[in-house]
Amino acid sequence: MSRTAKLLLHSFMTLSVLMAGQSVSFAQKSGETSERLKDLASIGGVRSNQLVGYGLVVGLNGTGDGNVGATNQTMQSLVARFGLTVDANALNPKNVAAVMVTAEIPPFSKPGQKIDVTVASLGKAASLRGGSLLMTQLVGADNETYALAQGNLAVGGLGITGNDGSKLSVNIPTVGRIPGGASVEKTVANSFDTMPSMLVNLNTPDFSTAMRMTKAINTVMGPGTASAMDATTINVTAPREPDKRVSFMAALEEIRIETGTPPARIIVNSRSGTIVIGEGVRVSPAAVSHGSLTVRIKENQNVSQPGPTVVGNNQTAVGGGQTTVTPDSQLSIDQPPAHTFLFAPGVQLSSIVDAINAVGATPSDLVAILEALKQAGALHADLIVI
Repeated sequence: MSRTAKLLLHSFMTLSVLMAGQSVSFAQKSGETSERLKDLASIGGVRSNQLVGYGLVVGLNGTGDGNVGATNQTMQSLVARFGLTVDANALNPKNVAAVMVTAEIPPFSKPGQKIDVTVASLGKAASLRGGSLLMTQLVGADNETYALAQGNLAVGGLGITGNDGSKLSVNIPTVGRIPGGASVEKTVANSFDTMPSMLVNLNTPDFSTAMRMTKAINTVMGPGTASAMDATTINVTAPREPDKRVSFMAALEEIRIETGTPPARIIVNSRSGTIVIGEGVRVSPAAVSHGSLTVRIKENQNVSQPGPTVVGNNQTAVGGGQTTVTPDSQLSIDQPPAHTFLFAPGVQLSSIVDAINAVGATPSDLVAILEALKQAGALHADLIVI
């Protein structure tokens, strides 16, 4: 072992003792909030993997697929595996549903461990409530089987169909979950114990955060331990022995780092009308006029009937006129005075919100104001519509 490696290992072992029961904090200014490295980044090569499988859910109370070719074929193939030759007409497809089974296998999962699975209908099934998933192979992107799923479904939705064709659904009855419903059969290989150095990848690329994280790691673990490769990845020299590498990474994850200021952004959700204005949004001097015009139209129908005609002996007779209907339209216009407010130079988030709330702007009005400010070049932020 080289002298540099020995010094690094010695510094790390000393640090591990000092860090017992506490976390190391690295902030540029006293009193500033900081976050743990494990909350800001992930370790390269340490990741979960998606699994998928095709199977059958049986035991449904008439809410299955019915006469669907794929379901019938799967049912025949299934019973044939047990040495039975059964005509498709002898089986009841209304009690069976073809489903897709998905799961996510965490890193370092070992054979025998349990993972949760999600089961979703593939055919015409109305509900999976009360069904049981038969043994299903879950494969990865390489088409290798990594887990086997089976068990009773927990369905949060409810679907009811009346004899007249009316339907009532609560949540989604065609999707269910099986907690711990799959058993891991094969370990997914990863490069954690074989990489010469560890790669720490930021969840949100940012040059400021990458530099602060690099400085924090070098301050705690020793100079030269970490070097930033770009705005996302930091290369960290770690011990080669697996047990020492695990201890090293455990200590590394607890380092607290002051993050960089995020970009100035305004997020508009076009579906829900939600608007989020981030920190750092600035507005140049600008005057905004906001008003509304309301036109009301009220329609009335005036009915005119002919009066009765009086004849002798106090008898009445209907007159010869006709009943007439005369429309009566009433229009009114309500135009309150337009509100005008002025943004001073360098105005910040709180002033923007206060000024817009003062004129009673709705979310749609606020979007219109922000778009106009952006077009005028007075809004110094990214306006993102999702």
